[in-house]
This record gives sequence, C-alpha cells and structure tokens, in this order.
Amino acid sequence: MDSTLKIFSGSANRPLAEAIAKYLGTSVSDATVTTFPDGETFVKINENIRGRDIFIVQPTAPPTNHNLMELLIMIDAARRASAKRITAVVPFYGYARQDRKDQPRVPITAKLVANLLVASGANRVLCMDLHAQQIQGFFDIPVDHLYAAPVLYRYLATKNLSNLVVVSPDVGGMKMASAYSQLLGAGLAIVAKRRVSATKTEALYVVGDVKDKDVLLVDDLTETAGTLTSAARIVKAHGAKTVIAGVSHAILSDLAAERLKGCPELDELITTNSTPVREIPGVKITVLSVADMLGEAIKRIYYSESVSSLFEINGNQIKN
Repeated sequence: MDSTLKIFSGSANRPLAEAIAKYLGTSVSDATVTTFPDGETFVKINENIRGRDIFIVQPTAPPTNHNLMELLIMIDAARRASAKRITAVVPFYGYARQDRKDQPRVPITAKLVANLLVASGANRVLCMDLHAQQIQGFFDIPVDHLYAAPVLYRYLATKNLSNLVVVSPDVGGMKMASAYSQLLGAGLAIVAKRRVSATKTEALYVVGDVKDKDVLLVDDLTETAGTLTSAARIVKAHGAKTVIAGVSHAILSDLAAERLKGCPELDELITTNSTPVREIPGVKITVLSVADMLGEAIKRIYYSESVSSLFEINGNQIKN
C-alpha cells in the first residue's frame, strides 16, 4: 500500500484497526492516545502526516461520550498536522437512534454528532449499517455507508439452513429483513411488539409462517437484547425449529447478558467486530470480522474507486 495512506486507531477497537491495516499490507500508525487523571483525552501524532491521506478507526460505542470525544480530538490533531484528507472510519455510529424529534423539546443528537465531526475537520466518513438511512443526509461531506449483509451471508451459506424464514423482530426492521430474505431466497415474517419501557419490550404476535422453519432474526443493533429474546421466544412458541439472530452491532450490556443467558430459545447470536463483543458463558455468540470489507473500502476510497460494488451479492445490490 502507498506510504501516503495512514491508518490511525483510537482506543475503542484497536484490534479491528490492526486487522484493517493487515489487510492493507501496512501497520497502524504511531499516535499517543491517553487520558489525564481528570478524564480529559490527550492525543499526539508521533509521525509526519503532512500531505497524507488519514483514516482514523474509532467506533463510538460505549463509553460513547469518551470514544466520540477521542475521535473528535484525533481528527483535530490530524487537521492541525496538515493531513491532506481525513476520513473518520466509524463502524458503529453512536447516538444514531436519536435521529428525529419524536416528542416535543428533544434534540436530534445524530445530526449534532455529524456537525461535530465536520467541525473537527473530517473530510469524509465511512460507516456501517446506520440505524437510520437518513443520517447520511445529516452530513455536508461524503459518507460511504457499508452493510454487514455480505459478511453474514457468507457465514450463513456455510450452515446449510433449509426452509429458512427471515424474521424482523419489530416493524422498524422490516426493510432490513426484506433485504435479507431476498438475498437468501427465504420467506419473510414479522414479530409485532409493544415497548413497555426504554429497556423492556413485549412480543405480541407473529405475522407469517414460522412453524417447522429455521428462523433468522435480523436487526442492526442490540443493546439490552429485549427485542431479540422476546422475538425468539414467540417464534419458538409458534413452532420454529431453530432460531438464529443476525445483528450488525452487538453492544451487549449486563442486562443483555442476563437476558441472553435466560433465553434457551435463541440458538445462536451472529454479529460482527464493529465493536468489541463480550463473551457470555452459556451463550453461543459468533463474531464475524468486517476488517477485510472496511479495508477494501478504505483502499477504494484512497484510489478514488467505486465502493458500491462491495454491496453486491449474486448480482443483487443490497439496500437495507
């Protein structure tokens, strides 16, 4: 890889940055990223980047505020060091669920984060499976939006699932579920749910046939696993043979760990390494790497080539 391309990493997911750099035939560039005793972030870039093409890998996963601030400071440091172009590689975009005014006097924080990234000096953003497609429009700079679907598809193809049905665990995920069902040549169903609180949901009924089927629950994000576990229980109660969940981003809190342990109806959780994924004893979690896909996207951005062909599987364009 050309020496003018530089990969930097924050502290949120260093192993992913190293895997991306390995794919590109380089190494993560030298930078000091540390925290002062009072909690302030300090960044120093320890090599010359004047006129270089910089890619900063930093998902804004929990602790969200710390990782976001670290990313902004790294971008500012690169800008002040006269980098030619700065691309924020944000595999997981925090605050994405606050993308609209759904009640009076609330902010649109996803837009605020976009403004902060641009103000700090980012020239481009590379992200994956945004919670809402319209977030791309919050930026006044180019955004390359990738999908985890090709990575999940390759893994699912090895499992030889027969009589497969893709199930959306809620109404909001119907578009993603439809894309997966077309990709896999599978049936489609939906679980209707009712949100009881910010951390609790209740599955009400299933629309579609899941009896004696292999079920794939698909979602972009799980944090408390309430939606997934309640959906797994209701499809099993309706006669599903096996239940697998495919989730792009697994931000597994302590509550999620507790729920997943208490949900034998869910046979496997498949996710990606867009963020660090915790191990949960007794729960089968398969973590797929998106490093090669992100690395290929970085290479194409660097050489001004098309990124959209990364979305194609069997001649079909993925549009979640």
